Amino acid sequence: MGGLGRLREAVGRFSRLVRLTSNEQVLLQDGAEILRDLISTDDWLPDAFAAPGPERYQQYLLHCDSEELFSIVSFVWGPGQSTPVHDHTVWGLVGVLRGAEKAQRFAWQPNGELASTGEPELLTSGDVDAVSPAVGDIHRVSNAFPDRTSISIHVYGANIGAVHRSTYGADGARKAFISGYANEVLPNLWDKSTLS
Repeated sequence: MGGLGRLREAVGRFSRLVRLTSNEQVLLQDGAEILRDLISTDDWLPDAFAAPGPERYQQYLLHCDSEELFSIVSFVWGPGQSTPVHDHTVWGLVGVLRGAEKAQRFAWQPNGELASTGEPELLTSGDVDAVSPAVGDIHRVSNAFPDRTSISIHVYGANIGAVHRSTYGADGARKAFISGYANEVLPNLWDKSTLS
């Protein structure tokens, strides 16, 4: 199976998973396997959902469950682009499809300050990482390459483009945001006439 059939299969598998359990540990563990399968082959993401933006990373919605139980998104990082420090408030999985990313985790310290925890983690093609309020929800992500595009596929336990979230300044100051999406149309996963 190639083309959008790979994404369609992943959507079906995630649909079954989120309807079978609400246990976050199971969602992250079993969901990571589904995402690994999806990103194991790089022949399915349409070009329209893989285009970098000139000034900032792009977040393209690929699928959102009709009850907003999960969403699948492509993040496209132009050379050297990064996010601010931010949270998610829901479980999420990040799988690198092309290139590489650096993920720096942050946590609240006993003194009330927000500080980085450890060294940035390098995620390369095929790697999957998890975020959630239970396993660590605050991070900053950047393209590991200063001269080429990287792409990751994210799965979240909500319609992530509509979730009330926060970014954090260097002093830990919180700023509310709703990310939205860069695209106004979705890939047509349900036209099986081409068997892709």
